[in-house]
Amino acid sequence: MGFYQPSEPRKRRLPQWIGVAVVSALVGCGGSLAMYPILANHFGSASQGGAVTSSVNPTDVSTGATTNVNVSVNDAITQVVKQAVPSVVAVVNYQSTQDFFDQQSQLQETGVGTGVLFAKDNNYGYFVTNNHVVDGADKLELVLNSGKHINASIVGTDPYTDLAVLKTPIQNVENLPVATFGNSDNIQVGEPVVAIGTPMGLDFQDSVTSGIISAKQRVMPVEMPDSQSDGTSDSSQDILDYETVVQTDAAINPGNSGGPLLNMEGQVIAINSSKIVDPTVQGMGFGIPSNTVHTIVDEIMQTGHATHASLGIEAYSLSALPDYLRPDVPVTDGVYVQSVQSANAKAAGLQPQDVIVAINGQTITSAAELRTALFKLQIGQKATLEVYRGQKKLSLTVTVSPMNTSALSSSQGN
Repeated sequence: MGFYQPSEPRKRRLPQWIGVAVVSALVGCGGSLAMYPILANHFGSASQGGAVTSSVNPTDVSTGATTNVNVSVNDAITQVVKQAVPSVVAVVNYQSTQDFFDQQSQLQETGVGTGVLFAKDNNYGYFVTNNHVVDGADKLELVLNSGKHINASIVGTDPYTDLAVLKTPIQNVENLPVATFGNSDNIQVGEPVVAIGTPMGLDFQDSVTSGIISAKQRVMPVEMPDSQSDGTSDSSQDILDYETVVQTDAAINPGNSGGPLLNMEGQVIAINSSKIVDPTVQGMGFGIPSNTVHTIVDEIMQTGHATHASLGIEAYSLSALPDYLRPDVPVTDGVYVQSVQSANAKAAGLQPQDVIVAINGQTITSAAELRTALFKLQIGQKATLEVYRGQKKLSLTVTVSPMNTSALSSSQGN
């Protein structure tokens, strides 16, 4: 896993993140159109349900005699766990290392995360997990609830949402149930949830924690994954993107990355991905909403990668720039255009040192807000930008381009 060290621009911390490290939950690293029907069968609608009830015959206080106590528990959590655990696996990342003495390469376990079986066809079973769980892997192993180890390969990854799809031959998982995914738009704040994962390695596989949904929409940074096996990373690690996630107080620990966050119907409503680590903070974990997972996984199954809308610029939050770099504009918030890279943005008239303050009528105060707004757009869609160029306010219409997701960049792309 890598520790998030938010910075914007590169190696410069955002003011709201000073003193707080956001940490991915994994230690260390952690298609075809025919797949549409398979996916559709397993991404259903979410609903709430389940309760804990009890019945107790108390002590007879009038006589001092103690009566028998009968407890009847309809434990929704127990039922959810029984239903979900067979679909959950540990994901072990092995990477090549070179022996110092004989200079021979050998595979070494560098991290353990979690994955969820979401689809099967005649040839393979498919698992979703986090990109940082599988990043840099030379070999991947899945460990089933039974303890059996099986090999897996990568179908595709999307570092910008921190998601990955793995596959294994169908004979390895033909008897396992496929997890049901719910509709994350139906999530309610305060709704009880259960997390299942592999915290701190295989000794604690299928650990269960519970809590509630603390918030439905939090914008959190996604960082470039690192390959350090002790769960630490350089404080200069770059923010790759931002995404809207679900917040929960269910315990999310190193190794929970890629595991399910379930509602009381046993439906996966998020894929756990990160938490905030700070001596003064407790119970702030985050998961990628199931509807986002569905969209990204769908694309990966078809093409091996996901596409994201982009303006084709390098940009930073205006408020994060030092005074000597700030342009002479009549606003203190917005997005400063460092460079214009796409032909569409150039054709629209966007220029370096412009400051974007709105897109399609939505006020934009930071690069994070711009990325969130762009995530909702389709490739080829036209977006109207309100831009300050010096003291002059302009309206520019840009055709949205596909983001280049084939290679990671240390710059802040939008």
